[in-house]
Amino acid sequence: MKGTAQRGLKQGLLTTWTLGKVIFPITLIVTILQFTPVLPWVIKQLTPLMGVFGLSGEAAVPLVLGNALNLYAGIAAIVSFEFTVKEVFIMAIMLSFSHNLFIESAVASRVGVSWWLISGIRIGLAIFAAIVVNLVWDGGFEQAVYGFISSSDTDLNGWGEIVLHGLQTAAIAIVQLALIVIPLMIVMQFLREMGWLTKLSKGFAPFTKALGMKENTSMTMVAGLTIGLAYGAGVMIQAVKEDGVEKKDMMLALIFLVSCHAVVEDTLVFIPLGIPVWPLLIIRLVTAIVLTMTIAYFWNKLDKNKGKEPTTNEHSYNTF
Repeated sequence: MKGTAQRGLKQGLLTTWTLGKVIFPITLIVTILQFTPVLPWVIKQLTPLMGVFGLSGEAAVPLVLGNALNLYAGIAAIVSFEFTVKEVFIMAIMLSFSHNLFIESAVASRVGVSWWLISGIRIGLAIFAAIVVNLVWDGGFEQAVYGFISSSDTDLNGWGEIVLHGLQTAAIAIVQLALIVIPLMIVMQFLREMGWLTKLSKGFAPFTKALGMKENTSMTMVAGLTIGLAYGAGVMIQAVKEDGVEKKDMMLALIFLVSCHAVVEDTLVFIPLGIPVWPLLIIRLVTAIVLTMTIAYFWNKLDKNKGKEPTTNEHSYNTF
């Protein structure tokens, strides 16, 4: 039992190091950019495009911050302005699909799927969903009433304080990562060695099969759905190495998860903004299911026409 815990701890530390090499520099850079003319310039360029989504120019601020950082940065920016319920809902659906774009997409790409593919799908879904909601929903024009959350501004003086703030933010991100990933990998090691992981995979198999994936993809799906792409990437990498998850199945799993990862947490955080969250949850789930099943159908049809068997993922993850 002690040996199992040690093996899980070792895997957790290795995974934290692997993901930390991505998360730390990106968090540092983006945090510092907040205090430079770069982000304001980007926001200014995007402001004219906001009308396409039924949003006012100020909506560019939470969308840029939410995509560059995380949902909480986007929400903090939302409560800094006065928006209608419809505008807040549109921003919520967009950020649900494409928040924390750089880090989550980069981390997810560690399992062998193109960063550009992951980012493209997320941005495409965000844009498509926003346009559809704006055209279909003929309401929500009342002022949004925010709940118990509030925005907080960081007042920093000089580059020294800005860089220090960036380093602190990046370090906190790594600590949070370790606090989640290390216990998770220890638990996963116990589940794996005691045979419970196999039972869980079989129980989740009908769902993964319906989506066009094999049952050994189930732990990847569970991890992504519950704890998100960034933290769930550790389980994904482990699944590819030890469970023999094929490249095709991992790609389908990621296509599903980029639409619908951390579905509970990412939905609940929008409750204080005074918008209906059930439609938000349903839109994400339905989009993920339909998109994944459609891609799996045509992919399988293409493989059948070519007379080829799906290839296994031959990437080596030991170098991470």
